[in-house]
Amino acid sequence: MITVTIARRASDRRIASFAVEGHAQYAKPGKDIVCAGVSAVTVGTVNAIEALAGVQLPAVVKSGWVSSDIPEQADKAVEEKLQLQLESMVVMLDSIAQSYGKHVVIHEQLLQ
Repeated sequence: MITVTIARRASDRRIASFAVEGHAQYAKPGKDIVCAGVSAVTVGTVNAIEALAGVQLPAVVKSGWVSSDIPEQADKAVEEKLQLQLESMVVMLDSIAQSYGKHVVIHEQLLQ
């Protein structure tokens, strides 16, 4: 199963970090559309943030694992772009989880 953890700051509910771990085991490796979809969404979001917001996320990417702590941005416009892309990632992952709930679960937590 793939577990997605989204950590939000309690003060403003902005995404402070995310972690995606595990394998869906929906199909054999190389043919698993659930793993492929989750990987495309998460890695694609990290790449899009760098390309579109100009922010290099401190991301860790390896087999069965993607995570990042999201640095707060002094520039409000950049922060808004960054958060919009992260929220988009959550919507896409939620769509996958709704269709393949036995293979993907999403948890959100509030940080103090």
